[in-house]
Parts: sequence; structure tokens; C-alpha cells
Amino acid sequence: MGAYFKENKIMNKLLLGMAFGPLLALPFASAAVAEVGVSPTVWGVRTDKLEYRVGDDNKSLAWELQAWAGNDELRLVFLSEGVKIEGGDFEEMEHQIRLQKPVTDFFDGFVGLAASTPDGVPERYYGTFGVTGLAPQWFEVEAAVYVSDFSYVGAEVEYEGLLTNRLILTPSIELSVPLVDDPERDTAAGGASLGLGLRLGYDLIGRNVSPYIGVNYERVFGGTADLRRNSGEATEELTGVIGVNFTF
Repeated sequence: MGAYFKENKIMNKLLLGMAFGPLLALPFASAAVAEVGVSPTVWGVRTDKLEYRVGDDNKSLAWELQAWAGNDELRLVFLSEGVKIEGGDFEEMEHQIRLQKPVTDFFDGFVGLAASTPDGVPERYYGTFGVTGLAPQWFEVEAAVYVSDFSYVGAEVEYEGLLTNRLILTPSIELSVPLVDDPERDTAAGGASLGLGLRLGYDLIGRNVSPYIGVNYERVFGGTADLRRNSGEATEELTGVIGVNFTF
């Protein structure tokens, strides 16, 4: 068990170093590319979710964040998301590092590596590729394939509806569909996992600080639901959330 946590920590440190290392060189790189007519290097960090969830069975801290460095032609992007049960384990822990390049006016294509290392189950590592960007009517869309011995496809759709200049209602949908069985993680091929969210945020300081409240619903289907019932786990969960997002 000690070796497991040691390897997990090492992997996380490597991913963080790969993601944030380039940021340290940005002040110097920006000046250099400006001299040769290349678009300037930029960087940023933002949270898409940083929230406390309260459900019938437990309370948890959940996050989704991304950091990026690059220019209009190519970006290095680091993503992290997870859920930690209050007083317990990391129920979810996902890290991803990718290279992202525009393929149309509104969409980027990307390739990268992903690691899934929650507590209590075997680790999984993937190669990944997909697209991310703005669909018609300004829906934020991402679709990706994760390739390994336990491949799956994932998709996300989110929309920011402005109720006022500062008050924003954000519905979201996340879907994950396993392509092969992974019994050690109670996952069956075709047994989809669905997440639905509705969050009401207020831009307190521009878009830099935005507290919000909302609800989050998760459910699994098909063979995945059967496996989790057999393990005594719930197949759906509804939680209330309160959080705040930051952009730097």
C-alpha cells in the first residue's frame, strides 16, 4: 500500500511539473516570439468547478481546473479533476496533459496523456485525442477518445446563460461510455455514466472571482449499474453544491 501511494504522488508531481514548468519561462519566451512575428505566448489558470457537495450519504470536495501556456497556434494544457470524500478517500482523481491546436475557427484538436488514480482501485493510464471548442449558439463542447486496455469515450456540453451582466446560469452534461469491461472498477462495456449539473453564479470581480450555488446529479446505466448494485454501491446520487471559480 505504501508503494501505491508513493507511485501515485510521483505521478502527480511529474504531471504538475510538465504542466507548470513551461509557465516559468513565459516572461522570456513572449519577448522572443514577438521579435520574429509569432503570436505572443500567453498563460492562464482557471477553475471550472471548485465546490463543496452535500448529499444524503456523504459530503465531498470536488474540483475541475486547467492551466495552459502557448500561443494562437499551439498550447500545452494541463487538466485536473477529482472528488474527495470528507474524512475519506479520493473517490475520483484524473490528470491530463495535452497539446492543443486550432483545426477550425471555433474548434481545437488535441492529443495527450491521461491518468486516473483514485484511491482503492487500480490505476489507469490512457492516450487521448479529441476536439474542444464552441458549437453553434455558443455551447462549449468537448469530445474525446481515451485509448488503453480499458478504452472509453467521453463528451461534455456546457452553456453559460446570462441572466444579467453578472448573474449566470450554467447547465452542463457529461457522458462517459466504456468500450470494454473493467470489473476491478465495477465498469461494464456500454454501461454509461451520466452527470448533469445546474449552477447559478455571480461574477463578483469581473470573471476572475465567481461564487455559485447549484445541484449535481450522477447516474450509471446498464452493466455498470448492475456491477455497482452487486457491490452494494449506489447507482445514482443527487447533491447540492456551493463553490467559487477563479480565473488568473
